[in-house]
Amino acid sequence: MTFRAALAPLVAGSTWRRGVFLLLGGVLALPYGLLAVAFAEMFANSEVPRALVTALLVIAVLIAVVPLLLDGSRALEIAAVRALLGVDLPEPSPGHHGNRETRLRSALWIVTHLIVGGLLLIALFSALPMALAFIAQQFGIGAELTSRERFGPIDGRDTGWLTLTGVALLVGLGYAVAGLGALAVSMAPVLLGPAPAERIAALEAQATRLAERNRLARELHDSVGHALTVATLQAGAAREVLDTDPEFVRRALTAIEETGRTAMDELDHVLGLLRETGSDRPAKAPQRTLADLDLLVTDTRAAGLAVHEHRAGDPALVPAVVSREGYRILQEGLTNAARYGHGPVTLRLDLNPDALELELINTVGRADPDRADPGRGGRGLDGMRERVLLLGGQLTVGPDGDRWLIRARLPYEETTR
Repeated sequence: MTFRAALAPLVAGSTWRRGVFLLLGGVLALPYGLLAVAFAEMFANSEVPRALVTALLVIAVLIAVVPLLLDGSRALEIAAVRALLGVDLPEPSPGHHGNRETRLRSALWIVTHLIVGGLLLIALFSALPMALAFIAQQFGIGAELTSRERFGPIDGRDTGWLTLTGVALLVGLGYAVAGLGALAVSMAPVLLGPAPAERIAALEAQATRLAERNRLARELHDSVGHALTVATLQAGAAREVLDTDPEFVRRALTAIEETGRTAMDELDHVLGLLRETGSDRPAKAPQRTLADLDLLVTDTRAAGLAVHEHRAGDPALVPAVVSREGYRILQEGLTNAARYGHGPVTLRLDLNPDALELELINTVGRADPDRADPGRGGRGLDGMRERVLLLGGQLTVGPDGDRWLIRARLPYEETTR
């Protein structure tokens, strides 16, 4: 080890920050120390009734112990550890109260912090002035005070040894602070780290955030993807008959305009959810449900794809969550049919007492290699599977001869509770 490496802990900024953290414990320990001295004097005074002093001591101990077990005290210690020790401890979960094991670990950490900080504070007020006095007498400052004293085996007139002792005290104090700070860094995750229940709560919160992000991604893909597909097909068809059928071009442009407005509304809705995460403000636009199925079919037909419908039951009776997911599944299926397939699409919607059954069948287009393989699929098919999985339903997607089949069963008995 080089000389520079040996001195590195003494001049490192982390050592000074850790020293401040330890001294905070000493400052917090001062009231406890004063209280202990006061009770020691009362017990030594025979004129004070022992029973009264004992009762006051019990009350004082209870008052002193309670803060050690509070969740707020643990949160303050975690904040101090993060800021001064540089330990990346997770913040306590909001609304989560620590169990007995967590409180005991936190109390042990706080007590240790107070004791070590108190000892360090005593060392600063005793060893530091003594070390500075020993060094200063080498330069003739305060030499008359130390020359008449004897410090263990060292005579007060032996200025060389006194100076060396003073330097050793300062260096030892610096290494003590560095060592205790490093020990605190290693012990903080053990005593202040999250308990198993807090880890589970954090994982659940993370899973909720990921699920919400996936849901918003599905919403964007399905709504905006459908609008872009319809607009692209309409624009392509209008370009082909631009000179021969201006009326069709006019209708196509109108459909593109309406589709664009709808897509903007749904995009604004999803962006509003992203901006207002955690708030109680309602979304700016309602989500599409099976009640909007007629409009979806109309837009698909306007894009040039024939749709044959077969409905059994009233979609208004379907629970809202199932109705929303069912609409998105049909939207994605019709979008893929318009983009990749050719020929008419058969759409079946059956409302059973305990489930909603959906089916889409269309002819597979030649320029559709991805859809010919049921093991492959883009974000749309993945979104379908996620929607069905969240509702505990069943999904069949893949080629069926020269046809492409989408069949979904969405139970809703559980969702109505």
